[in-house]
Amino acid sequence: MCGIAGFAHTDGTHLDGGADQILRNMARALRPRGPDDMQVHHAGQASMSFTRLALIDPAGGRQPFVSADGQVILAANGEVYNHRELRRELSGTVEFRSGSDCEVLLHLYLQKGLDFLDDVRGMFGIAVIDLREQRVVLARDRLGIKPLFYSVQGPTLLFGSEIKALFEHPRCPRELDWPAALADQSLNAAPVMSDAAPTTWFKGIEHVPTGSLLTIGLRDGRVREHRYWSLPEPVGAERLPERSVIDGLTELLRSSVDECLVADAEIGVLLSGGLDSAGVAALAAHTGTHTFSALTGSTLVNGDARYAQQTARALGLPNHQVALGADRVPAPDEWRQLLWLMETPLCGPEQFYKSEMYRYARAERPLLKAMLLGSGADEFSGGYSVDLAGGGTWDDFLANLGDLARRRALGGAGAVSVWWEGTEAPLLTDEAVHAYAPGALDDVYGAYLGWKFRDMQQYNFWVEDRTASGNGVEARVPFLDHRIVELLARVPRAHRERLFWNKRVVREALAGVLPAEVLARPKLAFYEGDGVRHTHRTFVRMLTRDGFELVEEALSSPGAARYVDADNLRETLRRLRDGRSGAHIELLLRIVNLGLLDRMAADVPVNRAPHGETPYALRAADFDGPEVLGVLEPPRCTGSSVLRLAPGVLVLDDAPGENTSYVAVDGALRYVIDHGTHTDWLRLLRGLDGHRTLGELAAVTGCALDAMRPLLEESLDSGLLEFAREREQEGGTQG
Repeated sequence: MCGIAGFAHTDGTHLDGGADQILRNMARALRPRGPDDMQVHHAGQASMSFTRLALIDPAGGRQPFVSADGQVILAANGEVYNHRELRRELSGTVEFRSGSDCEVLLHLYLQKGLDFLDDVRGMFGIAVIDLREQRVVLARDRLGIKPLFYSVQGPTLLFGSEIKALFEHPRCPRELDWPAALADQSLNAAPVMSDAAPTTWFKGIEHVPTGSLLTIGLRDGRVREHRYWSLPEPVGAERLPERSVIDGLTELLRSSVDECLVADAEIGVLLSGGLDSAGVAALAAHTGTHTFSALTGSTLVNGDARYAQQTARALGLPNHQVALGADRVPAPDEWRQLLWLMETPLCGPEQFYKSEMYRYARAERPLLKAMLLGSGADEFSGGYSVDLAGGGTWDDFLANLGDLARRRALGGAGAVSVWWEGTEAPLLTDEAVHAYAPGALDDVYGAYLGWKFRDMQQYNFWVEDRTASGNGVEARVPFLDHRIVELLARVPRAHRERLFWNKRVVREALAGVLPAEVLARPKLAFYEGDGVRHTHRTFVRMLTRDGFELVEEALSSPGAARYVDADNLRETLRRLRDGRSGAHIELLLRIVNLGLLDRMAADVPVNRAPHGETPYALRAADFDGPEVLGVLEPPRCTGSSVLRLAPGVLVLDDAPGENTSYVAVDGALRYVIDHGTHTDWLRLLRGLDGHRTLGELAAVTGCALDAMRPLLEESLDSGLLEFAREREQEGGTQG
């Protein structure tokens, strides 16, 4: 994990005397990415810096690499996994000066020009200053795992691994793009597939496209794009039988993990309770690697932390349960620092938890410089199929994808969508959709893959890269070997249901690798699902602490003054804090992040490694014991609590004999209560009169208060219930 930054004049003029200081400032902005070394290189009208995290050949792999005649300068952030194979192919024709995996890129470029990445496997962002051809070349790996940004400002080209490096150049614009951000599907979570190019969130700054090279002329400034890779299309069933897909995935994943384990430094594994990271850990287990898991209120309740430890024990690997309890609320300055490290308004609980895990790993294991992850498997192997089916079948999954694809197709003809969604049942067939967007619904699963690919670039890769690099760690993602992605993308349509429903292809591929109980586990969210309220409470506290400090700072930004209803934002947060609203805290947090980033762009802060309370790990011998349960917030609902339905909330019964009741909020049905499975809960709800305590109600209705407590807590968080009062109970009614 390293950092590249540079700039060039594209009108043939040389850099002036102030270029060196600007370049060094750009490099320092990336220092957390490369704490081991910093180099700068000037070449007439172009310059480049490199900050290094040394994983392979620490002594000899200094960058940038320079050709013998000094005319070609190359820097690469990332890893070339098949560098040994490529070195053998070049043997006898070139002389290598280091053992670095990335040096091979220079020699490939000198021999093949713009075709130099055709045979390279890995994750990388690359910059080349080519004085022979009078051009700068910027390139990214096939999937866009490693970042690289650029900006063209008149006759000046700027480029860097992070946006903050570009901000150090005086010609770089520093303005958040509010309209583009608010409309982006990844930020607003609109139920539609997005096919828009990923946004950088800032005006005048662009991503180097994934799987592409950009050439920028040093004489004319012309920008040309050369795409060397795209997601492949599915093939015919006769060309790729089911068994060959499963066996191929097993073989490729073994190969990918082996390649990701190559380093002259310690490597760990981020281990959740799910299937994917367990598979990676199992394939790396022969190294005795340490594993790191998040122990939060959410991961304790949803079982993720317990499953992670069970997996580590089954594999014979050390497991560190990094504890992030209810009292671990980020301080305002701590959040500003993390947000600036991430430089995306999508910064939220996942980024905070992962950054803290990396921070703990580096403190506990100082020689650790890389971490293997299970990221990327879900998107290409059907990991979200069951969730998106809404409790239904594969056909329901496809039908729901069709709804998302239809909304995208009709985006330019929004008024027409009333014929599908403005009536009780669609009044037109999808042939009408084809009249507006021909072919849009021909392969909704293929469209879904493109959408998930876009999501990964906009969110997943950003999360993994920044949370790791900010702590001097390189995140490695074996499931995102492009050969694996190509294999899964090419699966014939006829095989999709069997292989991708509930991620069966991964379960069968790992059948000889993981214990049966791990293979059978359902998909678990990192901190969502059961117990997500514990995470949401933490971030409500963060936004409302110290007099709403972060909120008020965000609202003082120029963009927020134009685009954000400040009074409504404040009131929604107050209602969330007081348990009177079911609003989604993460959407509110994204608005606050936009305002904070707006201010940061105008007054650029120093980029520093994360700091805060020192993370610690628990030896979780008993997940029901007091030490582990200490990560949970003390229950608000006790036997002495007096609750009532919040204003506008009603419990309604269906027709006699239907055995169904409903919870209505402001006249709209929000929840269904099945009498067969939630009879106790229904009795308790009907008894909440604002006078009797929960202990009294539990005794009268025969309900077990401990069993009802999670539903009570969730109902308070969502604003369905509210506290009437608390009073001490006399003997026996305390729950």
